[in-house]
Amino acid sequence: MRRIYFLAPDIAVTKRVVDDLILAKIDEKHIHVIAKRNTPLEDLPEATLLQKSDFIPAVEQGLAIGGSTGMLAGLVAIMLPPASTVIAGGILLATTVVGAGVGAWVSGMVGMSIGNRRTKEFEDAIDAGKFLILVDVPTNRLEEIEVRIKQHIPQAEIEGTEPRIPVFP
Repeated sequence: MRRIYFLAPDIAVTKRVVDDLILAKIDEKHIHVIAKRNTPLEDLPEATLLQKSDFIPAVEQGLAIGGSTGMLAGLVAIMLPPASTVIAGGILLATTVVGAGVGAWVSGMVGMSIGNRRTKEFEDAIDAGKFLILVDVPTNRLEEIEVRIKQHIPQAEIEGTEPRIPVFP
């Protein structure tokens, strides 16, 4: 799956595009709409906090950084004189796991509080009243979906696609 981003000028066009995507067998759970705050989206599929924030990338970064930091702390701890081989392995494993967990948790909280880096470039357009549509599309259907979108929004520029989208969000 790849996520594509494009802008729709108003809610009527957004509804037509979403309806056409659903007719093209794109599940509604793979379509996300972001609009200006307090704009009623009616029956459109609104983007969740996971799409609007940097939660998932932040957790991934925190996991890597926290795990690395925990491993380094474990290595320092086992260098101290009274460490035996069995205890040293346990210390190293424990500090790595705890570091990864704390790093993921802290980074996730920070990621929830900041906006999605991928949607930052669209903020001015969203504030001007346009609708940002995010669609998770199977890689082999990218061109077909782009043609469908351009039938409704000829001037639409399909903004960069993300290389990997987890199936679950």
